[in-house]
Amino acid sequence: MFNKKIIELTEKIISDGSDPVSYEDICELVKLPEKDTVDLLFCAHKIKKMRKVTKTILCSIVNAKSGSCTEDCAFCAQSAHHKTEIMTYPLLDEEEIVKRAIASHSGGATRYSMVTSGYTLTDEELDVICNSAAAIAKDTDLTVCASLGMLTEDKARRLKEGGISVYHHNLETARSFFDKVCTTHDYEEDIITVKLAKAAGMNVCSGGILGLGETWEQRVELAFTLRALDVDGIPINFLNPIPGTRMENRPLLKPLEALKCIAIFRFVNPDKNILICGGREVTLRDYQSWSMLAGANGLMIGNYLTTQGRNVRMDVEMVKDHQLLL
Repeated sequence: MFNKKIIELTEKIISDGSDPVSYEDICELVKLPEKDTVDLLFCAHKIKKMRKVTKTILCSIVNAKSGSCTEDCAFCAQSAHHKTEIMTYPLLDEEEIVKRAIASHSGGATRYSMVTSGYTLTDEELDVICNSAAAIAKDTDLTVCASLGMLTEDKARRLKEGGISVYHHNLETARSFFDKVCTTHDYEEDIITVKLAKAAGMNVCSGGILGLGETWEQRVELAFTLRALDVDGIPINFLNPIPGTRMENRPLLKPLEALKCIAIFRFVNPDKNILICGGREVTLRDYQSWSMLAGANGLMIGNYLTTQGRNVRMDVEMVKDHQLLL
């Protein structure tokens, strides 16, 4: 027998064209016992299906500029505040960025994102990104995305005019927990960048990393912050502790807890794209296919910034199998 609260909220979300659930509603859901988790997952899938969020997104990324970042994000291998064994290099040239985009397209990706380390890019670096975006759009039908740190109004305009369709900028965690994760910039700077990207006419992907030590209530807080910002996509990452970072000894989330997180974000953001990204292999393990049943409609495929991903062919096959349930 399904929990009555889950059914009540599911039916409310499906029948109401707005975003009818409250913070208090969702805090009730996260307190439900583990025995109700599978029911919650399947109801999140039902919401996704009935609200017609059924287009599957397969996003690949290139680590276009690696390491030496001045920010002190506690989870990040690319922070200059940590001692990690990663490759560091300046911005790749246009030819290399485009070559990797074409390879990603051949592998099945529908989106390709150029990701750079650091607080922001210089004007000269921005020119390389825009030139690369134009070449990618010419040679493929990929949706071209970028994740380049903080924006100004001028930089956002240049990116939009240069061919960037989607700007990715994670909030990482809830505002109330942010100072436990990063102290080198303020949370409001991230909010402003999201707003500038939207104002320039780009779609925005913004999400976070779960398993940093935040509470369930703070996960709900993040989900509602993203709803208030009206972001177009929500990338959900799970902490994969990297040796040499401040969070190297944090435990992984359990698979069912991670899946419950996905479902909660779908309940709060019923019409948005939800993509499962870094850390899914080590956290979900054999339950990776369940992420689509828990309300997600997208995956990041291939390798991540500094860690290995899963075999792309396996992910493409997993998505095809899931399509039979839509």
